Amino acid sequence: MIDIQSQPDYRKMPIDKVGIKNLRYPITVLDRKNGSQNTIATINMYVDLPHIYKGTHMSRFVETLNFFRPQVSFQNISTILEEMKKQLNAESAHIEVAFPYFIEKTAPISNSKGFMDYNCRIIGSSNSKIDIVSEVKIPISAVCPCSKEISEVGAHNQRGEVVLATRFKKFIWIEDMIKIVEDAASCDVYSVLKREDEKWVTEKAFMNPKFVEDMVRDVAVKLEKDDNITWYSVSAENFESIHNHSAYAHITRDKKIKCLKT
Repeated sequence: MIDIQSQPDYRKMPIDKVGIKNLRYPITVLDRKNGSQNTIATINMYVDLPHIYKGTHMSRFVETLNFFRPQVSFQNISTILEEMKKQLNAESAHIEVAFPYFIEKTAPISNSKGFMDYNCRIIGSSNSKIDIVSEVKIPISAVCPCSKEISEVGAHNQRGEVVLATRFKKFIWIEDMIKIVEDAASCDVYSVLKREDEKWVTEKAFMNPKFVEDMVRDVAVKLEKDDNITWYSVSAENFESIHNHSAYAHITRDKKIKCLKT
């Protein structure tokens, strides 16, 4: 049969990324407590396309994933990227794997248990070298320091979200990334709270007010001290309870550049 995709294209215009988006696919991720966790990912996969070719072979992206099934996981992202380049005759390959990750969390006083879900992403690319970024979105609770300072009674508080992304020398646990963020918040979020737990988290947050600026700085200070982390991006967004807008702060640092300067 005629291979239309491999026929020549005369516009002399290479394409940076071509491929598939929003593919739902089962994957396995490492779980520090249970060993591994099965989840469903939404995957984007791309390669470059030289100007001489009319199109890429879309089916080969899924075939590449199927080759690694059922072990499509963080540990073999590098191998998947290289296989994509091989199967599609490409110079560069890119993959984005977004998935929910579940952790059983215990309420602070009643010890009631419930599952918290965290939205995670693995972003990988292969050009002259492999680059992998691990990203987690963590829900948090925050009390406004200004509101607490100026109010005779109470302070306004809100739910927020912190997004932490890292590059690293060796594997970093999702659980460790979550803990760094939750420690920087006024209080972390739980899926199950009894009355005694609600009292505890409310009072803990009130005694630990944080601006979005405080949270991103506290996370950044912790990451600066971790020699395993080579690059990080941390952003905090509070969904304000007394404003019709969010409060936002963001820090990105490449520690390799800092090391070179020093």
